[in-house]
Amino acid sequence: MVYRIATRSAQEPTPEAKAASIIDALPGNSLVSKTTWVTIGAGLTAFAVSNELYVANDETVILAGFLVFATLIGRTVSKPYANWANSYIEKISNILNEARQGHTKAIQTRIDAVNEKKDVVDITKAMYAVAKETVQAEKEAFELKQKTQLAAEVKAVLDSWVRFEAQEREAEQALLTETVIKKVADSLRDDKAQKQILDNAVSEIEQLVKSKKI
Repeated sequence: MVYRIATRSAQEPTPEAKAASIIDALPGNSLVSKTTWVTIGAGLTAFAVSNELYVANDETVILAGFLVFATLIGRTVSKPYANWANSYIEKISNILNEARQGHTKAIQTRIDAVNEKKDVVDITKAMYAVAKETVQAEKEAFELKQKTQLAAEVKAVLDSWVRFEAQEREAEQALLTETVIKKVADSLRDDKAQKQILDNAVSEIEQLVKSKKI
């Protein structure tokens, strides 16, 4: 029991603390301004009572107590609320700043991507031109190859014809030679032909003798 009483007495604020809290609840930033507000309030109250402009009663006491209580509550709650509001505002500001930074980064990334795509377009155009030239060169090379193959085939055909004609001529010449030789041989075997050849030989010898060439 004694421990509980001591604990309650230790938890209850001292009169100096109560007075300081009441003074802090008054409007103003300094002790002089707070005192000025108290003096003005007391003077106005005394003036109103003395001139019967206002009659103090239970309602006045309740109203005064309510105003003091409301002021104390306002002063007590205002600082935590201000801290909470400032922290919330700071949180929102951080979120907005992060969003702005993210948006800026996204825009910069988009700009970089567009610049890269611009370079890609130029490179693609250059590669397309090179590919077009390559296709044209391959086409010309293929046409030249076809012409070369055609010329080789034509040359082979012509060579075969030349060889065939040469073989035909050789065969004809061989046949002609064989025919001539056969005719000469046949004529030599003829008696009349032999006598004629002999007579021609004798006649030629006589002419040579007459001409004294032998």
